[in-house]
Amino acid sequence: MRTTRVSVLAIVAAGAAGIATVGSAMVGLSPANASQSGRHELAGSRPAWQTHGAFQKTGTLPAATRVAAKVWLSGHDSSGLAALVADVSDPASASYGQYLTHDEYVARFAPTQAQVAQVEDWLKGAGLTVTAVGADNHFVAVSGSASAVSDAFGTTMSTYRFQGKSVPAPDSQLSVPNSVGSSVLAVTGLTPAGHKVSPHQSEPADLGAPSGFVNATPCSDYYGQKAATGLPKFHGKTLPYAVCGYTPSQLRGAYGIPTNKTGAGQTVAITDAFDSSSLAADASTYATRHGDPALKDGQFSDVSFPEGATDVTPTPIEDCGGNGWYGEQALDVEAVHAMATGANIQYVGAASCYDDDLLAALSKVVQLNQASIVTNSWGEPTVIANDPADGCTTKTPCLTLDQGTIDAYQSIFQQGAVQGIGFYFSSGDDGDEKANAGYIHPDYPSGDPYVTAVGGTALGVTQANSRQFETGWGTTKYTTNGSSWSGATWLYGAGGGFSQIFARPSYQRGVVTSGSGRAVPDIAMDADPTTGMRVGETQDFEDASVWGPAGVHYGEYRIGGTSLASPLMAGAQAIAQQGSRGRIGFANPLIYRLAGKAGVFYDPTSYSPDAGNIRSDYANGYNADDGLLASVRTFDEDSSLTTTRGWDDVTGVGTVTGGYLKEVGRR
Repeated sequence: MRTTRVSVLAIVAAGAAGIATVGSAMVGLSPANASQSGRHELAGSRPAWQTHGAFQKTGTLPAATRVAAKVWLSGHDSSGLAALVADVSDPASASYGQYLTHDEYVARFAPTQAQVAQVEDWLKGAGLTVTAVGADNHFVAVSGSASAVSDAFGTTMSTYRFQGKSVPAPDSQLSVPNSVGSSVLAVTGLTPAGHKVSPHQSEPADLGAPSGFVNATPCSDYYGQKAATGLPKFHGKTLPYAVCGYTPSQLRGAYGIPTNKTGAGQTVAITDAFDSSSLAADASTYATRHGDPALKDGQFSDVSFPEGATDVTPTPIEDCGGNGWYGEQALDVEAVHAMATGANIQYVGAASCYDDDLLAALSKVVQLNQASIVTNSWGEPTVIANDPADGCTTKTPCLTLDQGTIDAYQSIFQQGAVQGIGFYFSSGDDGDEKANAGYIHPDYPSGDPYVTAVGGTALGVTQANSRQFETGWGTTKYTTNGSSWSGATWLYGAGGGFSQIFARPSYQRGVVTSGSGRAVPDIAMDADPTTGMRVGETQDFEDASVWGPAGVHYGEYRIGGTSLASPLMAGAQAIAQQGSRGRIGFANPLIYRLAGKAGVFYDPTSYSPDAGNIRSDYANGYNADDGLLASVRTFDEDSSLTTTRGWDDVTGVGTVTGGYLKEVGRR
């Protein structure tokens, strides 16, 4: 049975209201509404930004243009599934941790083969080609001409101006025949607008080895090692040079990873867009260079999708930037392995950076059911207000997240939860999103109540590999004229805030006492690029550097972002699960239950021994031939978000400690 929920658009207009139970959202599964002409309208299927009414329609998509989409199927007993998610995830429940096997989930809740056959028959009869059936019958993938797609879904595929570009999109709510109305949950992929996610630390480029990057010296081997005595003081104090990039042993020491725990027997899945051919080799090279074991045979598996087709609209590789994702992939794999050197890693590269394809990657993870921890360092704004030409302003913001996309994501998150799989999403690198999207709001999917949102900190690690301090990540940059520092520019900071789309879930009550709606993030780890992790990657170096001559080869650099925080957290969870009760599953009810318990979390505050660090960069990007550029990078200046005692919108309930790992391991 399908349940009726409040629509996304109504919530944005009216503001968050009401309180949800564990995992419940103010938006969710939408019913198919009966309409005339023997068809069912799919509520919330029209692109959310279109309902704003100000976007300019520029034409009709040429009839022969090839379009691809995924038709998501409704499962069974959605209310029973939601209740089971709450029961198996709540430490106070008698059913806590009593997860279903994959086959049990399929038998009780998944769409059936009969539903697939029925939907396939309709799609083929409408002149579309069925290209795949998704994991556990979650979706039927199709492609065909714009004309056939328009006819099949009772709409017209048109073109619109969206943020300065012409994009395809249906110009009305979608509908399906009555005969399949009860089987169709949502349709995704018909427009890229509002559905393009980004890694939180890379710039787009073409496929092939990405452009090389080299961190300049001087830099510190541990926090505060080298003082910038030759540069002006900042706020009356000589600042230290930024670290060269923390190594795995430094991060394990700071977060209390026991020396006898490696995460052996656990599997962590990673989803990103695309698939670097040097991913496993680079991770092994990196590990051995820093005293850790290389990936063993069978420890790393790659079950990626083929990179997106170039003959559909939009063109995924070109639009998504191709190897702009390779640095993200290297970071994710190496950060997980850094924290849990014995854990298995399953990499699932999506065909593109669009929700449509990343959803398919997530559904593959839950179908395989080998990984119980899934880290995802990508996301997108849910609201934009920085496109005045389309009428998107702070007074009249435009929602980009549509109901069908939420429905599809939550169908996977709920399946994962009842199978004991936890999803971890980086909270974003644009702070409250005001500077990036023009509107204060958390990202998605990190803002979904069924996932664990991982925020970011700035971390000081001592020479003895212990935590010296940890504060919120938020960076303002200053440059020097040789005698003083000026030109303050806010660069980036950990994402967070309060959702106006999702109600506050019950697991946050009593811990989050400010704002309203689902609060982001839940927990945090190191993310500040100034105190970031050193990673290794095969790159295309245009000039000679410390890593060798110009050309394509391996090199290392310091990197950060909540793209680092999420895989660090995933590795820590693998450690916590090793030799304990088994799968943690959806972790939020446990995390908030432990909040405030002495010795469990480190509670970052606004304290740090320095206002910031000095970052040194090569003027030419590769070596010191053209000189160095120095800048101050501050700590804990994160847009409107603040680091405080207890839960806060930068670091959540805090960061991992040895006490946390022990506490989780015994449950």
